[in-house]
Amino acid sequence: MPLASRRIRQGQADYWPGFVDAMATLLLVIIFLLSIFMLSQFYLSQAITGKDSALESLRAQISQLTDLLALEQLRTSELETSLTAMTASLASAEEEQSRLSGLLLSAEAGGDEANALRAELTEQEKLTAEAQAQVELFNQQLAALRSQLSSLEAALEAAEAKDKANQTQIADLGRRLNSALAQKVQELARARSEFFGRLRVALGNRDDIQIVGDRFVFQSEVFFDSGSAALNPAGQTELNKIATAIREIAGDVPDDINWVLRIDGHSDSQPISTPEFPSNWHLSAGRAISVVRYLIDQGVPPNRLLAAGFGEFQPLADGASTDDLRRNRRIEFKLTER
Repeated sequence: MPLASRRIRQGQADYWPGFVDAMATLLLVIIFLLSIFMLSQFYLSQAITGKDSALESLRAQISQLTDLLALEQLRTSELETSLTAMTASLASAEEEQSRLSGLLLSAEAGGDEANALRAELTEQEKLTAEAQAQVELFNQQLAALRSQLSSLEAALEAAEAKDKANQTQIADLGRRLNSALAQKVQELARARSEFFGRLRVALGNRDDIQIVGDRFVFQSEVFFDSGSAALNPAGQTELNKIATAIREIAGDVPDDINWVLRIDGHSDSQPISTPEFPSNWHLSAGRAISVVRYLIDQGVPPNRLLAAGFGEFQPLADGASTDDLRRNRRIEFKLTER
């Protein structure tokens, strides 16, 4: 019975590694999208910083113009009130002058009363002339204030129109920047797809090479002997194919995309402690560096390569079986943006 049970368990499909791969791929896609979003926000904020400064200066100017306009409107209102009062006084003086003229005509010529009326009329005419001069001055000042008000209103309208145009320009700049970023992401995705396609053709169908999400995954045994970071002859042959594909794709990627091929070294959970490799960190990093150095020797630009070691801390399989340990011992290639 135990033997039969063991056979039944062995016959069952192990879905856990596939589930882990799917979740890891989903997580990487989410991280990539978040990175693109953060990058776009950073570039957008940098691009509109100058516009924001100009916009703030323009809004301060609009505020000053609005204050000046309100002050001039107040002065105009006060002057119009004074003009109304002065006009009323002038009308009263003219009415009084008319009354005195009537009295003077009705008085006897040469009489004392007539002389007094003439003197009073002369004084009233003098007051009327002064009132008329003051009214004329007020009218001139009022005309000047109205002209100034018209200029301030025109300046305020121009500033508000410029503010609206700047806001429209900033919004358009944001849309164009987002469109440009999306285009760069698409170009990088096309380059990655083409790179993966060329690698598939160059490497052929092998059980020890897989595509997981946006990464090419090689079992460590393809390149290295157990516990070693020195490339074996078979690994060098495979890297020659990869180097050729990288050199070909490098000329097709747009110059303004700062791409890099990241080589990640991963180990299994079995501890290692040798003079050369005190831990799995050292082993995984040493293997990634060995791959990078070989690719450089094959003509791949050093500034397009990145080596990273992850030890045993990012496994593809959580089990401790021979197959799980083999899956976790791997070298990954990922074409990404710096």
